[in-house]
Amino acid sequence: MTQQKKDQTPVQRLLVPSYILATGKILTTLSPFLASRFAARLFLTPFRYKLPEREKKMDRKSKQEKLVLPHFQREIVVYQYGESSRKILLSHGWSGRGTQLAVMAEALIKAGFAVVSFDAPAHGKASGKMSMMPHFIEAIEVLEKKYRPFEAAIGHSLGGMASLKAVSNGLPVKKLVIIGTANSITHITREFARNMKMNNKVADKMKSYFDRKFDEDMNKLSGAVSAEGVKIPTLVIHDEDDVDVHINSAYDIHEKLENSELMTTKGLGHRRILGNYDVIKKIVDFLSV
Repeated sequence: MTQQKKDQTPVQRLLVPSYILATGKILTTLSPFLASRFAARLFLTPFRYKLPEREKKMDRKSKQEKLVLPHFQREIVVYQYGESSRKILLSHGWSGRGTQLAVMAEALIKAGFAVVSFDAPAHGKASGKMSMMPHFIEAIEVLEKKYRPFEAAIGHSLGGMASLKAVSNGLPVKKLVIIGTANSITHITREFARNMKMNNKVADKMKSYFDRKFDEDMNKLSGAVSAEGVKIPTLVIHDEDDVDVHINSAYDIHEKLENSELMTTKGLGHRRILGNYDVIKKIVDFLSV
């Protein structure tokens, strides 16, 4: 598959085996309830993949340790990279890992920062098979308490949503950068169901199941909702051709933020945007002022 084709294909379609997609489609026809439980398990199960070459230096040279999140009792793996009192907290996206933003981390270190990142539960080197956004939020809050102070937080995709929520909850950082971040949990579940060849009925049942499982309306974790409580300078970055999170999410979040700047790109999709020179330069400049 060409790089262009990959950029135009949602990550779930790239990673999920065809027999899983076929199973979801059949269950949707037979029983939306069973399909929603099947979808929920898929939704909570991140995919692991071989460490790319571009991430190996950060993996090799960073200080790493395992921590257990006190509330959820889930393991995370922490990466400390670079030596500076000016620290940036990095949060990866779904099925990512602590080194996913390695190219960006290198640029931040050259600019005089150090970075701290993590493998969320069931991601990267962290143990477990299932994970959810509340785990990401707790991980961010735990890292702030242990490695503080942080000058800024940077989050990609789900990591961006979790960072928005953490800042809204009072995470003491001066600036925030979110990349390819969604504005609505309902929208995410519907997009996921569509990519799994299911429908909105299945998605809505799945979302209701999550509400009961985590004992709260998951829409309260949506990017646009959290954005209303974020007052610090925030840089919102999104690609117009992102097939995993539609560009409208960036506009919705930007509108809700009190002090934000929006940067849009073209042709980078949901993942290649993380290594783009212009995007990284914009981030470094934003954090350096």
